Amino acid sequence: MKSPLVVFDLDGTLLDTHADLIVSLNHTIAALKLPPISYDDVTHLVGNGAQVMIERACKLHGYTLTSEELPALLQRFITHYSETMPGVTQPYPGLLAALNTLRSQGYKLAVCTNKMESLARTLLDRLELTHYFEAITGGDTFTVRKPNAEHLIGTVERAGGDITRTIMIGDSINDILVARNAGVPSVAVPFGYSDVGVETLGPSRIIYHYDELTPELVEGLLAA
Repeated sequence: MKSPLVVFDLDGTLLDTHADLIVSLNHTIAALKLPPISYDDVTHLVGNGAQVMIERACKLHGYTLTSEELPALLQRFITHYSETMPGVTQPYPGLLAALNTLRSQGYKLAVCTNKMESLARTLLDRLELTHYFEAITGGDTFTVRKPNAEHLIGTVERAGGDITRTIMIGDSINDILVARNAGVPSVAVPFGYSDVGVETLGPSRIIYHYDELTPELVEGLLAA
């Protein structure tokens, strides 16, 4: 029997990235002479990758973004974010202890994010966290992305896991839906960037601190 696999979303789940995303997004839309966005807008903007974030920021300001403008803006964001990361981004409290405990008990770990894979890998590398994960997949790794089940299924395969021995942890509707679509239990964290209360998303469990992410919790979800 394969080891249990715990798959994490990245932004708003593993890492508090909001401050750096805002800085790079504001740098990007400044090219359009748009006013900066604030933290209050983050929950409505993140979760589907940089391109969607830029598109939503423009829409928020009533700016009609053309398809011709988008590639240069996306590259402007990628360049700024890559050059400045990790910035002030940090793991959420208790995360490292939880990862160490799970690994010491033989659990496998992976990341499944809609962030571009290259950006996710660079960020995790610079925070010296990459070694924890058997696989890191992004929104551009496959031809589909969360909430499509194949994104999670592909991540599990790359991690050498078994979909029937997997749980998904995330902060948004895409994370809960990809778990549901793939037929795996889900754990929601309420400290991320969901624009609605995570209790309304129907996760299998909610944890309020990574102290709660224990082997016993994982086993309980897999046995349910």
